[in-house]
Amino acid sequence: MELISGQDLTAGLSVLLDPYVHVFLVIGAIVGMIFGAAPGLTAPAAVALMLPLTYGLGLNSSLALLLGIYCSGYFAGSIPAILINTPGTPGNAASALDGYQMAKLGAGDRAITTAIIASFIGGLCSMLLLSAVAPALARVALSFTSVEYFSLALLGIVCVAGISTGSFLKGCAGALIGIFISTIGLDPTSGVPRLTFGIPDLLAGIPLIPALIGLFAISEMLTKSFRNQPVQHFLAMDRPTPIAAVLADFARNKWLTLKSALMGTFIGLLPGTGPAIASWVAYGDALRTRKPGDKFGKGEVKGVIACEVSNNAVTGGAMIPLLTLGIPGDPVTAILIGALMIQGIEPGPFFIRDHGSVFIAILILLFVSNIWMVIIGLLSRRGAAKVVRVPAHVLVPTISVLAAAGGYAINSSSFDVMLTVLFGVAGFLMARYHFPVATVVLGLVLGPILESNLRNALIGSKMDPTVFVTRPISAVILAGIVLLIWVWGREDRRQRRLVAAQLGKDVAEARDR
Repeated sequence: MELISGQDLTAGLSVLLDPYVHVFLVIGAIVGMIFGAAPGLTAPAAVALMLPLTYGLGLNSSLALLLGIYCSGYFAGSIPAILINTPGTPGNAASALDGYQMAKLGAGDRAITTAIIASFIGGLCSMLLLSAVAPALARVALSFTSVEYFSLALLGIVCVAGISTGSFLKGCAGALIGIFISTIGLDPTSGVPRLTFGIPDLLAGIPLIPALIGLFAISEMLTKSFRNQPVQHFLAMDRPTPIAAVLADFARNKWLTLKSALMGTFIGLLPGTGPAIASWVAYGDALRTRKPGDKFGKGEVKGVIACEVSNNAVTGGAMIPLLTLGIPGDPVTAILIGALMIQGIEPGPFFIRDHGSVFIAILILLFVSNIWMVIIGLLSRRGAAKVVRVPAHVLVPTISVLAAAGGYAINSSSFDVMLTVLFGVAGFLMARYHFPVATVVLGLVLGPILESNLRNALIGSKMDPTVFVTRPISAVILAGIVLLIWVWGREDRRQRRLVAAQLGKDVAEARDR
């Protein structure tokens, strides 16, 4: 059965003829570059802030804006990582190891140019894999029932909790908080109000967009406000590096580039992983396979290539579970669910079959957004470094006002602004006590999927809970969940013992002194 017809292909390609699409792609690329390059701001915060604007835009323009931010935001964090050894986003932390050393050796422009080209290659490879894997996975997903979807959503929650930074228990707690928040409102089956406390505005549940803006944008601004701003030492940019010289680096390291792209794409497939995991895994593999003469940690261009290729390869990989299963692969794709629902489109197994032209349009927009990222990045790579210098006392109030306006714009409701601030404070407190905020977002998004499919599966099986282990696919997924919990739980306990042993040693040494 062909999921995409020739008519869908033609309609999807026609997006290239719309001049407004290119305008919003450029705007998205610029916004993503600003948010990625300014330390403390992130691509999820930018997408969350721009999401309310999509109410007044068409589907293609909305996707162009958000996908432009998505691609360039993941790359731009490498600019401060290279110039001031302060990653703009967590996904660029590994790039600072060699990128900053290159800048100290007078090769900062070469490092930034390498990051731009590497991000394009990673985005292109992941887009090609998305076009090949997503239709095949969608065909398989069409045979899934509520039993398999519940197990998949549960797997997503466990992956988010296990791979997130910090304690595994704190990751689980964050995901459970998100699921708990998603139950607020009218019960979808009985219509009974749940946890509304007599507040009429909560009957429809917690609106997703104010929660996202609060958790990502407001919390980041509060964190930035309470953080002491160290004096940054900016390295001067050297003379522009010829593009041919950078392309020669990629030609010499073509297998490393391809391997890093595949790693980033497949890591993006796992819900909750994101670019930070992908870049560190790729950098670790590059270290493992280094050759005599390689100077990793001292300005080795291979380190920048591995990190930045895998970093942007996550974009296409994270779209695969979103478009085929309705399960977001990372925080940005969790926000993209809201963007699609605003336009009346629900991602899931029927998405490619029912909206084949939109799927083609997304592929085209991912490709073109990466092209615009390269063009704008190369043209502005020297001027873009000035974004790093924007002081916090300018950045924080500006973003906070935009966030409040975005929270209000959705329903023209002051209650939504209050929710935005409330979630911002909650996200700030969670980050302060090392609870990963991304797990709350994924729990908030996956909570309704868990609940609805759990109910449907039990009703369809006449309330027989063994249906989850008697269906083969569900049983395999649940067995994998148990294995992951055991592995991550054991690693978490091992880390705790190491920390406790080190603390005990430090206390004993202090007592001896």
